[in-house]
Amino acid sequence: MLHALLRALRPQRFWKTLLARGCASDGAAGGPEIQVRGLEGPDQGITEILMNRPRARNALGNIFVGELLDALARLREDRQVRVLIFRSGVKGVFCADADLKEREQMSEAEVVVFVQRLRGMMNEIEPGIQTKEGDSRKAVPGLSSPSPHSQHPADPTTFPDGKTNSQDNIAAFPAPTIAAVDGFALGGGLELALACDLRVAASSAVMGLIETTRGLLPGAGGTQRLPRCLGVALAKELIFTDRRLSGTQAQALGLVNHTVDQNEEGNAAYHRARALAQEILPQAPIAVRLGKVAIDRGMEVDIASGMAIEGMCYAQNIPTQDRLEGMAAFREKRPPKFVGE
Repeated sequence: MLHALLRALRPQRFWKTLLARGCASDGAAGGPEIQVRGLEGPDQGITEILMNRPRARNALGNIFVGELLDALARLREDRQVRVLIFRSGVKGVFCADADLKEREQMSEAEVVVFVQRLRGMMNEIEPGIQTKEGDSRKAVPGLSSPSPHSQHPADPTTFPDGKTNSQDNIAAFPAPTIAAVDGFALGGGLELALACDLRVAASSAVMGLIETTRGLLPGAGGTQRLPRCLGVALAKELIFTDRRLSGTQAQALGLVNHTVDQNEEGNAAYHRARALAQEILPQAPIAVRLGKVAIDRGMEVDIASGMAIEGMCYAQNIPTQDRLEGMAAFREKRPPKFVGE
């Protein structure tokens, strides 16, 4: 466990600048289904992933998932990304579940691979299941065990396109992530939002894990993230009953951080998410990233282990220039200028 923690907390390598801000595809709308945009001016440091598959209401299909994986792989290497916002380019929809029409054409084996790939895109999963202390065996396909301790699984699953589930996922993205839910977020769409650190929703948004009404169960992290977010009994009720929540109801339950009245353009949640990102921008980026690691790792272990993780993260931050800058700015009574080093 100690070695895994050290791997997870080791200093980030110097990241290469993201050269390509878009991913090519033959999407249903004739262009890329995933578009990436880095904001400029006072919003520099905020990057947006725009989901744009209008004919399928941003359903999670093969091309969509492949482009999103490519975008995440590139962005995690970009040192300029301090906050990542997931938003929709399709009015009234965030992400309307998996592409069941596409999945209907798959064989059972192909379904297993695709769902495992989808799960790996959203969550840190490790294919080895611990059966007892010191005994690890290969997981049954589709039953990979999540590990809170390793960002680099020793034996990552490799998919037919050559991609692995080791790091190119939303939950392990190093910078804070925000889901701007301006419409329907159902099934896999809600699971995508749950994989983000923060969620903002329009009051008119509709959210739910609706898989049971289709003869399925949540397969991309919903059965694990929803109870951690809302509690076991409430999560069970929502999944068992196919319950759908409005943005207002979701905030009352703690499923989203903020809710706002929808505007005529249908992007009120995006504007609130952007305002939230602007609050994060001035903070020391290394401290923010290490705080994310400490919280995410610590929530999966007992409090004593969590305290040890916090201590390791704190130790990682001590040698940074940003820590010295923060103390100097406090002493000199001026705003700090953090550079992420």
